[in-house]
Amino acid sequence: MTSETRTVIFTPSGRRGQVEAGTTVLEAARQLGVDLESVCGGRGICSKCQIEPQFGTHSKHGITVSEAAISGWNATEARYDEKRGLKQGRRLGCQAQILGDLVVDVPEESQLHRQVVRKAADTRVIHMDPATRLYHVEVAEPDMHEPSGDLQRLTEALSEQWGIGAVETPLSVMTRLQPILRKGAFRVTVAVHDDGDAPARLLDLWPGLYDGGLYGLAIDLGSTTIAAHLCDLTTGNVIASGGRMNPQIRYGEDLMSRVSYVMMNPGGDAKMTAAVRTAISELTVELASEAGIESQTIVECVIVANPVMHHLLLGIDPLELGQAPFALATSDALRLAVRALEITGVNAEARAYLLPCIAGHVGADAAAVALSEAPGEQDELTLIVDVGTNAEILLGDRNGVLACSSPTGPAFEGAQISAGQRAAPGAIEAVRIDPVTREPRFRVIGEERWSDEPGFDANVTGICGSGIIEVVAEMRQAGIVDASGLIGSAEQVGSDRVIAEGRTHAYVLHEKDGRQIRVTQGDIRAIQLAKSALYAGARLLMDERGVDRVSRVVLAGAFGAHISPKHALILGMIPDVPLEQVTSAGNAAGTGARIALLNRSARAEIEATVGQIRKVETAIEPRFQEHFVAANALPHAVDTFPELRAITSLPNVSYGAGGGEGERPRRRRRKS
Repeated sequence: MTSETRTVIFTPSGRRGQVEAGTTVLEAARQLGVDLESVCGGRGICSKCQIEPQFGTHSKHGITVSEAAISGWNATEARYDEKRGLKQGRRLGCQAQILGDLVVDVPEESQLHRQVVRKAADTRVIHMDPATRLYHVEVAEPDMHEPSGDLQRLTEALSEQWGIGAVETPLSVMTRLQPILRKGAFRVTVAVHDDGDAPARLLDLWPGLYDGGLYGLAIDLGSTTIAAHLCDLTTGNVIASGGRMNPQIRYGEDLMSRVSYVMMNPGGDAKMTAAVRTAISELTVELASEAGIESQTIVECVIVANPVMHHLLLGIDPLELGQAPFALATSDALRLAVRALEITGVNAEARAYLLPCIAGHVGADAAAVALSEAPGEQDELTLIVDVGTNAEILLGDRNGVLACSSPTGPAFEGAQISAGQRAAPGAIEAVRIDPVTREPRFRVIGEERWSDEPGFDANVTGICGSGIIEVVAEMRQAGIVDASGLIGSAEQVGSDRVIAEGRTHAYVLHEKDGRQIRVTQGDIRAIQLAKSALYAGARLLMDERGVDRVSRVVLAGAFGAHISPKHALILGMIPDVPLEQVTSAGNAAGTGARIALLNRSARAEIEATVGQIRKVETAIEPRFQEHFVAANALPHAVDTFPELRAITSLPNVSYGAGGGEGERPRRRRRKS
């Protein structure tokens, strides 16, 4: 008699499998290779294995989870909650048993290999002209013969001493005005916000001379990752950077999945809005603590995001973005109080600026890239690709700029890949395969040595985005994969590293203690779909411009910064250009947010620029599908990629039906 099994799905990793009913969540995580921390070995002491069961209908996964799918609280959990407290909805993974089909979210703090968010601020010269500044003023004391309010005399002093006109003063500042004025003997320092679009606002004040600093946040709200840079508004220096997973990923890995979740779950948009606002608030507190500053000194936030993230942050239902004509609720830049977004950890009167969206699914993040990289000011025709779950693509020079959005999906970031994971210590990030022996060598995050170098002893946990791109490209270059993306058999390829998986094959990249990290046929297909969408979007813009070639390609985004240009060309992710003309811009959207934070004139600049960018809608353009199909080949079915072939040759192999033509490598024994 066989035991009953239950389906369990872990988010955000997406790992799923069957476990016996009664298995603890921690043990299930271990069986499926899910990243769930436990220091005490499952004895209910350390509380590191906290998880959040997700009840309700999960159309994406095809299951409905009832509260009976997990065991009730036991004495261990109750004791821990009484002494130290568990967040609402949390359980201890070592105590909770799986009784029915279950979806389990692993919070970031419970992940053993927490993500290394690679959205670090890039070095960039920015002309400092912040919207919020400190002003020290001497205020006339009250005079019975010339009666006036303290606030009126303060605003007169600002006008006389600093040339600042009308100033709005919120009630929270007004109630503190009189004691602070007297404590400073009528000498005070005020923080005034003035970005030139509305009356100036008095945000805060201190007695006497205050020189403790003012700070602002530049936030890049991505589909997968939220990144923030805490900047000194006086020097422009980035004093702390950090990021975390976007918690909305539990509702869908890509944008359309999240829109679908809203359509099928009443109140789903409110859940996602609350989740992302909480995540930004927590990240803000972390950065302030890391920098050693008081939260009240953070007086500004500049936020960039794609349209779906933009609307959900604002609390706007993104339903209209899920169907043609993909109407935005607003495309204008927004200026509002941070408290309106329910983001905490900042000054009570802090101001927020959201860059304008371009149109449809081309959002404020693309506008930030345009601000950072200025494609309309280039002499050469430049293609800028912000690589992510939803890629934003800009093509332009001094004759004009075109833009589009392309749904690449999360495969480039390690999701939808059998051994895929986020960029974290232990993840394979770079790969080389010997074209003769078909033997691999690789490097993992957190270890400088390559796998074939003496002393390499890293705990290899999976493959991140840059690693999967490199291994697929290397497999193509080594003749393990043919131009159609098919993995050959061990006999065809000439390597025992190729193993059968049903009717397809897989390549064993690493094996230790009985655990294999493979590249499967499904992994190849996922990368083909992602790269085809990316290339098709770029090619569509080139068609609109009437060109077959571009002069330069700029890879942007946290992930784009770590893509090898050569491997990107081998895959056909980007149009064919000389290798030296492919460069990285790092996190260009984050850089654009910093520019807008530190230079108020840049806000007017990008608002004007966005009005001049012409948007192309990939979702309704018939040629997009034509380009997508042709781009499925590695590197391309039609374009011969002459620049690429000038620096490397790709084997002429074919492993499809009736295949095996071309080179037939001699089979080699796999190294142990």
